[in-house]
Amino acid sequence: MNYRAVIFDVDGTIVRGDTPIDGARVGLETAEDAGLNRLFVSNNPTKMPPAYQARLAHAGVTVTGDDVITAGTATTAYLSEFHANEDIFLIGEPGVSTQFEEAGLSQTESVEQAETLVASIDFNFSYQDLQDSLTILKDPSIPFIGTDPDIIIPTDHGDIPGSGAIIGAIENVTNRSVEQICGKPSPYTAQLALDRLGNPDPSECLVVGDRLDTDILLGKNAGMTTVLVKTGVTDNTTLSESDIQPDYVLESLAEFDRVLY
Repeated sequence: MNYRAVIFDVDGTIVRGDTPIDGARVGLETAEDAGLNRLFVSNNPTKMPPAYQARLAHAGVTVTGDDVITAGTATTAYLSEFHANEDIFLIGEPGVSTQFEEAGLSQTESVEQAETLVASIDFNFSYQDLQDSLTILKDPSIPFIGTDPDIIIPTDHGDIPGSGAIIGAIENVTNRSVEQICGKPSPYTAQLALDRLGNPDPSECLVVGDRLDTDILLGKNAGMTTVLVKTGVTDNTTLSESDIQPDYVLESLAEFDRVLY
């Protein structure tokens, strides 16, 4: 198969925190030598694409902001497209709020004025946030949107709860399911990625990542070839027990040539 493009996950695939993962640079150079258009897609909602220039530079990768899509940029794009004139109540980090503000989206801290609720990772998530969510989402007409589904995030200092943990808590207390996840594995992010890559046929595009339920599922749903690397959250047991199966399994990106040749 002749591939034109590749979507790389970042955390757990290329870096862990700010530390490069062994073999990542080799795999990235293989993709470059093969002439593939590269895009980096992260489910981190708090950082804007320019922040990834420094992170990826540690792994020997030179990128621009246009080479990166995050859950934050995907959520901002989704809200701008479908909820541009609504007052957004955000439960999330300031980095998410800043992206909304820069896009000209209206935000409110009033539960009475809230017209859309967005949930994301929030290091100060509280009982009051649950109460506010319960109050707002009692109105079934108010959309419930999440930035990304990642329950656990691996860091240099161990695993931490992610956006998915907070979304789940809100779902439980409100008895409502999140209606739209904007980051991986959503079709919305898949289409954003294809648009950014020049709209190759999905069959000509690879997705490489460490998570079955986000990276691999995004690729499967979009008709792309999927590549799992075992440098992140997925181990052999998780892989064998999952209904989501990648087309290729690599120990690390150092083996990426196996996919291409």
